[in-house]
Amino acid sequence: MKKIAIVGRPNVGKSSLFNRLVKNRDAITSEQAGTTRDVKRRHFVVNNKEALLLDTGGLDKGCELFDKIKEMSLKAAYAADIILYMVDGKSIPEDEDKKFFYELQAMGKDMALVVNKIDNDKMKENLWDFYEFGTGDIFGISVAHNRNTVELLDWIADKIPEEDTVKEEEEVVEVIREEVDSIDDEEFFANSRDEDDDGFTYWDEDEMDGVITDDSIFGNNDRIKEFNEEDINHIKIAIIGRTNVGKSSLLNALLGEERCVVSSVAGTTIDPIDETVEYGGKQLTFVDTAGLRRRGRILGIEKYALMRTTEMLENSNMALVVLDASQPFLDLDEKIAGLVDSNRLACIIVLNKWDISKREDHDKIIVEIRDRFKFLSYAPILTLSALTHQRVDKLHDMILEINENYSQRISTSKVNEVIERALRRHTLPSVSGQVIRIYYATQYETRPPKIAIVMNKPSGLHFTYRRYLTNKMREAFNFTGTPLLFKAKKRGEK
Repeated sequence: MKKIAIVGRPNVGKSSLFNRLVKNRDAITSEQAGTTRDVKRRHFVVNNKEALLLDTGGLDKGCELFDKIKEMSLKAAYAADIILYMVDGKSIPEDEDKKFFYELQAMGKDMALVVNKIDNDKMKENLWDFYEFGTGDIFGISVAHNRNTVELLDWIADKIPEEDTVKEEEEVVEVIREEVDSIDDEEFFANSRDEDDDGFTYWDEDEMDGVITDDSIFGNNDRIKEFNEEDINHIKIAIIGRTNVGKSSLLNALLGEERCVVSSVAGTTIDPIDETVEYGGKQLTFVDTAGLRRRGRILGIEKYALMRTTEMLENSNMALVVLDASQPFLDLDEKIAGLVDSNRLACIIVLNKWDISKREDHDKIIVEIRDRFKFLSYAPILTLSALTHQRVDKLHDMILEINENYSQRISTSKVNEVIERALRRHTLPSVSGQVIRIYYATQYETRPPKIAIVMNKPSGLHFTYRRYLTNKMREAFNFTGTPLLFKAKKRGEK
């Protein structure tokens, strides 16, 4: 499959073009230079031919972060088969653009010069200035106003071989030959956010689906997302944590390659980056999410990154909660970990930077984590170093094991054996003189395991007894790394 890289200097519209081609608001766009930092990859179809589209960060120089973004972008361009070099048609040609263009052109790849921001007929005159680049494959377009993209799409399709023609039964994102539908970016980013008293950011439920509220994190949220049980061979794993705990470094270590930009700048990752690998007969899709901060430290486009992080969590099966072993734990760590609980995800607590940690008492740290993260008592803890790859290899096997626990279904007879033993040991307390009876229990859902308890008075199942039943189930079966949920209901109730 052909790889097509969109490259160019900052703020020329690379991510906007990427979004139009994949027909989705996938990449975050803004007027701020350096919005895109990692290479984003998506399959798309043009004129019934499939390719892999790469959105890259701006080719700029200056600080450590921008230098690494540039290095990652050029690496993606060198690996691509087709290059779309974008420039800003509202300004005169830049010498820096010519330098990059000629450097990439020398590789002998199929390459087009895409002059963006040609928003009206009068601005077409600006195109003449860009012919000094010395290429005949030049296209003046306007991504924002959706103008003159057909010729560019046809040019791309001509460079993709016939063997990459999409079969009818394949379901992929299609870019039709006609002009791509307009995307209203201003409307998309108009979502407001609410802030709680503790300084953590939540999104307005009226403005955004999948909102996470204080009640959903720390209350009795009984929402379970739909899941296709036949898809147990595909595990979606979100890597979450506050800024600068090493999430991107961990993803690179898990993949064995430099997939994400890593720097000392807090908040380096903006767009969630996902990558799928095969391991043990399973597909593991890791998602590196943006680091979360307190409300007073959220800067500009980071609020959009938080929106994407919540969306990724809703679509994940498992979370790696990354903590910094070299620093004291913060209340913010607990709040972030609460997102795992509210989304009912399988979980592993990753204690990163163990190689530079000055804490010598391992057992003491484990006790502190268990005390702070009581709601994740089921999650195993793994100490490692993403930088030196110390014990990173153990994560893959641990993920597979926890996925089995997360996806397991216990027979009704075995579930009831455990419930009966628990009842004999401690009977249910009566409520207002009324005897509370459990008739039977059965597991009716997986990922996470969810058990229905059929009883005469569901409101009589106190949370302390629910916790007691949870502990008894965990003693009988291996539910390490996964939440276990109970739903009390009457006979005949759905």
